[in-house]
Amino acid sequence: MVSPARSSQVTASGARHAGGTGRLAGRTVSRIGFGAMQLERLHGDRAAAVALLRRCVELGIDHIDTAQFYGHGFVNEVIREAVRPEDGVMVVSKVGAEPDPDGPLPLRLAQRPEQLRAGVEDNLAALGMEQIPLVNLRRTDTGPGLRAEGDQVVPLDDQLAVMTALRDEGKIGAIGLSSVSPDVLRSALPAGIACVQNAYSLLARDDEDMLRLCREEGVAWVPYFPLGSAFDGMPKVTDEPAVRSAARELGVTPAQVGLAWLLHHSPNVLLIPGTADPGHLEANVAAGAVTLDEATLSALDAVPSRSGDTVLG
Repeated sequence: MVSPARSSQVTASGARHAGGTGRLAGRTVSRIGFGAMQLERLHGDRAAAVALLRRCVELGIDHIDTAQFYGHGFVNEVIREAVRPEDGVMVVSKVGAEPDPDGPLPLRLAQRPEQLRAGVEDNLAALGMEQIPLVNLRRTDTGPGLRAEGDQVVPLDDQLAVMTALRDEGKIGAIGLSSVSPDVLRSALPAGIACVQNAYSLLARDDEDMLRLCREEGVAWVPYFPLGSAFDGMPKVTDEPAVRSAARELGVTPAQVGLAWLLHHSPNVLLIPGTADPGHLEANVAAGAVTLDEATLSALDAVPSRSGDTVLG
């Protein structure tokens, strides 16, 4: 069932919000944003990457998630070219890793305070901005991916000290956290945390208590891998029989059901699905118009969580 009123709310200024509205770092934004990481797949077709970002704006997306280590800076360069001040788009970036083109993985950790500061400066330069509205500190406490070793094991307080200093200097507007445990989030809350980005989906709900804490504290929950991934322990939501059944009944795709479930699940959920394909982009935005009735929600809620951490490196 599709509800156009829910999919794109219109503000007094006439701007549309994909999937309705939510709050992020003190701003009202579309609940469906855009995760820019996959733009690096368009490295050989810069015009297509710019066109995709312009289509995001046309569809009512007004927050874009990026990082300087996406495509070794290519993604931020494209955002700078494509997104105009009058678009009113909130650009969110992250620090805590850096490109490693010659390593076994395309990135390596950069957790030390001086590396976090350098990461913010690199983002500012590439994006051509005086202030990044929100910067997420990517830690390694939970979720799939690298784990810190050696000098990359840095106390949270040391990291928050440099992040709050950058905020005080006006170089960032707000602080978020990524890949963190509940204890780390609780310790960080006094510093003022705007959002949490953790791996989370219908089939990976280990962080349910943390999502609830974020809702109580007014912190946005911005899940990555919202439909699962190729990592072990992050099963693909679109393969789940209950999801496929709901999609058939509603006449939508399994991916749209998985995204719609997240939007229905908690009001502080904001989505940043990524793609390099214009058709997939439009389908992701259309997920904001999918209404799940009580029976469908109950069936989806009853699907057991099957997540588990996978560590690389």
